[in-house]
Formats: sequence, C-alpha cells, structure tokens
Amino acid sequence: MLGRTANDLFWLSRYVERAENMARLIEAGYRIALLPRVGEDGKQEWASTLESAGCAEQYHARHGTLDTRSVVDFLLFDVSNPSSIHACIDTARRNARAQRTALTREMWESINGSWLEFQSLRPDTLRSDALPRILDWIKERSAAYRGAMLNTILRNDTFFFSQLGTFLERADNTARILDVKYYVLLPSTTMIGSGVDNVQWEAILRSVSAHRSYRWVYKDSYRSWRIADYLILNRAMPRSLRACYSEIDKALDDLSSLYGEQKPCLATAKQILSILDKEDIDAIFQSGLHEFLLDFIARNNRGAHEISEAYHFSS
Repeated sequence: MLGRTANDLFWLSRYVERAENMARLIEAGYRIALLPRVGEDGKQEWASTLESAGCAEQYHARHGTLDTRSVVDFLLFDVSNPSSIHACIDTARRNARAQRTALTREMWESINGSWLEFQSLRPDTLRSDALPRILDWIKERSAAYRGAMLNTILRNDTFFFSQLGTFLERADNTARILDVKYYVLLPSTTMIGSGVDNVQWEAILRSVSAHRSYRWVYKDSYRSWRIADYLILNRAMPRSLRACYSEIDKALDDLSSLYGEQKPCLATAKQILSILDKEDIDAIFQSGLHEFLLDFIARNNRGAHEISEAYHFSS
C-alpha cells in the first residue's frame, strides 16, 4: 500500500474517533456545568474540558473568558480549531474521498452522509436544548461508520491502518480525560469523596461510556483507584488503555505478517502493552498517577510517529 493511502486511512479513523471523543467531552463538561455551585459557575469544568481536548491555549487566544456558549461553539463548530467536531468530520470526509476506492460503499456513504447532515446545522439558529441531541447524533454517526467498517471491509492493510488510527486516538483520549480529572479538576485532596468529587467521576465515566459497566463490575460507589484501574488496566473495558493497546499490537502484528517485515513501531507497542500487563494500580498511585499518564501519552505519541515513519505516511 502507498504511504499516502495508509496515511489517509489512518487519519480518517483517527478523526472519526476524535469527533466522537470530543462529543463525549462536551457532554461531560455540559452536565457538570449545569449543576449548581460546582466550581465557579462551571468555569473550572469548562477549563478542564479544554485542557483534556488539548486546545485550551487556542481557545483563550480567541475568546479570553470562559462561558458555556463560547466553549461549546469552539469545540463543536469552530473550523479554525482543528480538533472541533466540524473540523474532524470535514477532515475525515476529505481523507475518505481521497481514498474512495479503498473503502466499501457503506463506509463512504456513512462518512459522506454525516458530513452532509452536519453541514446543514446552523449554530446561530440552534436552541440550547438542542445540544444533547446533536452530541448523541455525533456518537451515533461515529458508531455507524465503525460498524460499516467492521462489517464490510476485508481484513487487509486497509483494515489494519484503520484500527491503528482508531485505537491510538482512543487511548490518547482516555489517558487525557483521566489525567485532567485527577490532576486538574481535583486540585485539593479535601474534595476527595465529596459530593462534587462523585459527580465529577460520574461525568468522566459517562464521557467514556463506562458509568453503567463500572457498576456492573464493581457494584460499588465511585472510588478513584478503582476508576483508574478500570480505565487503565481492565482488559474487558473497550476504552481502557490496556484494551486499546491489545488492538494496536494485533494490528501491527497483522501488518508485519502481511508485509513480511517487523518495524520498530511493533516493538514500541509491545513494550507499552507489557508495561500495562505488569502494572498494578496501587504501584501507579504510589509513583504518581499524573506522571504515569504523562509518560503513557508521550509513549503513545512516539508510537504514532514511529508508525508514520515505518509506513512512509509522508510519501
């Protein structure tokens, strides 16, 4: 496969996943900001949302003050923000169009249909109660595209590069959400176990579709170390770091078998997977959850860069 084709397929899946993740982040921030007397009029929660999305600096350069309407517009519709949902859907569709012959009809129709529907939205005419419906629609469209891919694509390099894009993006998002909650949103240990703390943990679990499954697994109230264990090390939780790297490792193994050559990025993925297999949540907390997550994000980014170099994405 040509490097440019691999690049477009990889980033197509990353941007579809990023659009869904951004919708989940907005939903979590919106839920907390609506609650009375949480933080300072919801500003702390929106600040953490922007930090988690990785675009706080860009937002402040454009807007200065934090308010719900400006943050939602920036994360949802602002085309100058490359991580906004609008920008993600637009970029995903352009990549899909460039590689139209590599996709199945169902995959193309799913992403193109999402793009056409989103273009019809007019931010200035939307009522405030429309936001939850829009966010649900974005999550549904991401699931529809992924379902079309899983159910119609051959298990060849098109599928493998798509898997890499999806799970590298998902792992990055889960790590950032968990780090922002523990390190940014909860700066004081006096808040641990408080009503505010529990509400925030519920919102974070909702942002990764884990609030119900957490209860099924633990049958207990929200506890920071259990939630961290669930989102980092639990193999059954599909958005955990461990589950994501299981898929990344498999995709790189399959590419190695297909092309008859092992690349350095495979060794990096196996090293990260080995770290996650050997880690214990108590040890992570003792050495520092924030430091662990920062190290993971750096390793994840390095792995993505090595994949880009190994398969000549810039060619």
